[in-house]
Amino acid sequence: MGMTLAEKIISMKIGRIPSPGEIVVLPVDAAMAQDGTAPLMIKSFEGMDAKKVWDGSKAIFVIDHISPSSNEGTSALHKMMRDFAKRHGVVLYDVGEGICHQLLPEKGHVFPGGVVVGADSHTCTHGAFAAFSTGIGSTDMAAVFASGKLWFRVPETLKINITGWMPGNVMSKDAALYAIGEVGADGATYMSVEFTGEAVSRMSIDSRMAMTNMAVEMGGKTGLIASDGVTREYLEGRIKVPFLEISADHGAHYADVLEVEAGKLEPMLSCPHQVDNVKPVSEIGDVPVDQVFIGSCTNGRLEDLEAAARVLKGKKVKARTIVMPASRETYLAALQSGIIEILVRSGCVVGVPGCGPCVGGHHGVPSPGDVVVSTTNRNFKGRMGCADSSIYLASPLTAAYCALNGKITVPE
Repeated sequence: MGMTLAEKIISMKIGRIPSPGEIVVLPVDAAMAQDGTAPLMIKSFEGMDAKKVWDGSKAIFVIDHISPSSNEGTSALHKMMRDFAKRHGVVLYDVGEGICHQLLPEKGHVFPGGVVVGADSHTCTHGAFAAFSTGIGSTDMAAVFASGKLWFRVPETLKINITGWMPGNVMSKDAALYAIGEVGADGATYMSVEFTGEAVSRMSIDSRMAMTNMAVEMGGKTGLIASDGVTREYLEGRIKVPFLEISADHGAHYADVLEVEAGKLEPMLSCPHQVDNVKPVSEIGDVPVDQVFIGSCTNGRLEDLEAAARVLKGKKVKARTIVMPASRETYLAALQSGIIEILVRSGCVVGVPGCGPCVGGHHGVPSPGDVVVSTTNRNFKGRMGCADSSIYLASPLTAAYCALNGKITVPE
């Protein structure tokens, strides 16, 4: 019997065909912790009396969640990370470099067939490069930093097959939200979510990363997309290992399959206060919007900023709009192409590359009663720092139209 993409990657590591449900120990190719999780990881690492990090070039710290620091306590945690990184030779991406899930592939830490773990639930993003990637806890990360390996249960796979062509006002975020609405917030618990189909093969890396990023929002252990020419083009010059084209076998067994006709998709919203409370934008009505956020590890990439700039060029926003590029590389590209100037002239506030308002730490915490349209990945009460605000999750295109009109609007 053929193997799914997750099984194929695991088999490359263990040298045999794995079985769903089997426990395997895998060597780790990249291990990451960010400023919300690294301090506990450090305490656990030292608490287990570990003497050294197994491989400093594969152990990575990123300061992105509260970056720059908003208070003295956070600054102390950042200092703890910097001191540990210097002491153990750990790779450190400091304030302003960007979001961990954007930086790892940019800096060459992610490649097809690799195993990537992160002390952050959206580490599943890296499955866009055909890497088995998943989020783990800080104490597990301490064990990885010490040993360079971790145990996993071989997951079953949910296949989401997106066929045909997507309409011009639909982005990959809409496809991901639609799938979450169909599957449910826990419908793919501990499963590998494998995205396939003509629509996926035509997507850019930016679009693919947005979809695999959302796999955890349906309970997935990871999200995966086969590597191909698009993957190769992005990774060329970034990775130091041979590039591999990896895909599932014909005849692979899937626990379930969701068929999606791309041509029938329309702009979607995840409505308050659950990610799987998904509805077409056309069904929401004229809901006034107080704040729009375009950014995050889901939709802060160049393609996303370009989409917003196309909508806002030569116009003015009617809702306060915060834009945060996913990385310094993204920011520079947007500066050089004129995107940042378009956004600033339209009335947007462009911030430092990082997570910003997504986690409610700083840079745009809503006030009670605010309606927020956000390109992030979660909308539960208090996610953006205010339990009495209402968060709608949207694509960058939909978010830009909402900013332009000051109300929830179907993008043209």
